Amino acid sequence: MINTLYLPELRELLAQNNTAELEEFCVALHPARTAEFMEGLSAEETWEVLRHANAANCVEVFIYIERDKQVLIVESQDQAEVAAMIAAMPPDDRVDLLKETDNRIVAELLPLIPAEERRDILRLRAYPEGSAGALMTTEFAKLSENLSVGDALGELAHQAEHLETIYYIYVVDDRQDDRLRGLVSARQLVSAMGKPDTRLGDLMERDLIVVNVLDDQEEMAGKVARYNLLAIPVVDEEHRMLGIITHDDVIDVMREEATEDAHRIAGVAPLVESYLDTHLLTLTWKRGIWVTVLFFAALITALVLHRYEQHRAWWPWLVVFIPLVISSGGNSGNQSATLVITGLAAGDINLRDWLHVIWRELLIGVLLGGFLSIIGFIAACILVSQSSLYTAIALAITLLLVVVCGTISGAVLPLLFKRLGLDPALMSNPFVAGIIDIVGIVIYMTVASMLLPAPTL
Repeated sequence: MINTLYLPELRELLAQNNTAELEEFCVALHPARTAEFMEGLSAEETWEVLRHANAANCVEVFIYIERDKQVLIVESQDQAEVAAMIAAMPPDDRVDLLKETDNRIVAELLPLIPAEERRDILRLRAYPEGSAGALMTTEFAKLSENLSVGDALGELAHQAEHLETIYYIYVVDDRQDDRLRGLVSARQLVSAMGKPDTRLGDLMERDLIVVNVLDDQEEMAGKVARYNLLAIPVVDEEHRMLGIITHDDVIDVMREEATEDAHRIAGVAPLVESYLDTHLLTLTWKRGIWVTVLFFAALITALVLHRYEQHRAWWPWLVVFIPLVISSGGNSGNQSATLVITGLAAGDINLRDWLHVIWRELLIGVLLGGFLSIIGFIAACILVSQSSLYTAIALAITLLLVVVCGTISGAVLPLLFKRLGLDPALMSNPFVAGIIDIVGIVIYMTVASMLLPAPTL
């Protein structure tokens, strides 16, 4: 059976040039499974296997091969064969591939690609990275609004062979500028077969969710997720239909954005490549940026603590509870920051909700801080032998204020970054914790100096 085939057998088929078995291997399984079986092969061996598949199946399998190996194949194999395969790939996939390919190789390949596909590649490559235009495919089902259902089915059958998806059929006007007028789903079209003379203009939905070609990919993904779409049309400023973005590309965007936010929340500049593929110096630099920033934040904390040296000399027990104070504030701030950042990313929180968010975090801070202050009060009475009632009260008040300060800061700072047009994830957990460390020391020493009497000399 093909699904029990291992790499040695596959390499043996290549050595024997067993065309029949290799052709069967390329078509017997889902293309993704076929690509999985070839993970251990070199780029040259993988391409040799794919050459035994027909053009359509070769493209289907090639799309599922890991990107690094795809690039190696494009850069090392016969350019005429590679160019033919690239021309047959979906527009968005081939543009993504060529963006990671050496520019010199791309310049050599483009003249070998048919003129229509070459113009499409150059047009899509011109859109900014991270925009809807850079993700869209220009192959989609479009029909005139004046077609009848019967004529539309015939035209759709003609188009379907070359399209990635035909679940949504986009209805455009009869003029040459392809202004988007509406949408008919394949289900609607099939359901209307009993009335073949019905015009698409009478059947189509007119209230469409669209995305501008220059919109950010994160905004686009949010629309697709919010309205549960399988694809979203991409239009220009004049509402001309330029392409569509399908749900599989949206999933990739959401995974990419989630990974980027996770990196930022952890205090790491987002990686362009995977962890193992990122050069050690690059990885060190991306981590070192934030580590250095946080180091200076910790240095400020040390300077603030040094400023209160006299207080520490008067009440040595203060030092015992410093980790407790700053960790309580930092942890509560991290929780708030994470919840607000993820809420903003998911669209559950908007900037206009800022007052509601602050009020909720204030109440939560009071509840959490009150609970921790009770525990801190008891701990001060037990752990500090020379403690007085004022000592325990000072620690309890400090914990309450620090936790409230942490929850509010953790909520406000991402909202502020969003308002300034920056990524809220930049206000990462380590950054929030660094701020609360400084504030916590100031609050702690201030409360202690207000409640505790200075020792007499």
